[in-house]
Amino acid sequence: MGTTRLESVPEPKYWQLKSVLTQALDSEFSVGEVLPNERDLAARFGVARATLRQALEQLELEGRLQRRRGVGTTVAPPRMGVAVGSERDAWPSAADDAWQLSGCTVATAPGAVADLLQTDREESLHVVRRSRMTHGQPVAAELLYVPDASVPDLPVIGTAAEAARARSVLRELQRLDLEGQSRTVELGSAGAEDAKELDRLPGAPVLVVTTRYHADGLTAAVSVATYRADTCRLAFGASGGVEIHHGPERRAS
Repeated sequence: MGTTRLESVPEPKYWQLKSVLTQALDSEFSVGEVLPNERDLAARFGVARATLRQALEQLELEGRLQRRRGVGTTVAPPRMGVAVGSERDAWPSAADDAWQLSGCTVATAPGAVADLLQTDREESLHVVRRSRMTHGQPVAAELLYVPDASVPDLPVIGTAAEAARARSVLRELQRLDLEGQSRTVELGSAGAEDAKELDRLPGAPVLVVTTRYHADGLTAAVSVATYRADTCRLAFGASGGVEIHHGPERRAS
């Protein structure tokens, strides 16, 4: 393997290195192949390991590389298209084959979610957990926050199994007249729980899709779904407009 030196350009050095690495990934490596260690890569391209790490992190962010526990950094397969939303607004359903129910607990919501629901931050909510698999691998983990006021006729669930409690909450949501839903998408980093569920390392890039479900003029429930950014590209239906922020301005696409 020869040595490739970088020329002086106005771009940051790690960005130029990213371009060189991209060419190497396309010509020298196959999907799933493990990259050489950082020391060898830094020596090959004549850069500091800190510069190399920046380039590798950017390629991971773009879905070209994956960091795998006990394996190392591997070449990622092409991103899969994952549908988000549909042409028709609908409540989350236990009958949705794309998602698997994993449980339901009663807990307080993060401050940002409580603000969206306009509830007290100390108020307990029903928190339904779901996961999504595509082609045999986990691609998303979701937390659905539902206040008592949205499911006032929820049967007493007591010590029922968590999956049964989750189905009860989703079934009661169906009784509400859904007026619409709105979504935002942000780039984030996987926390410990999400990383475990998605089989990623903590800090791995993720796409966080927050959905607000509207009924009776209020936000009746909030979903926070965390998608793997290394394998997913999100495809929105006709009802799923995405807000793009440019400083103080914003426009819808």
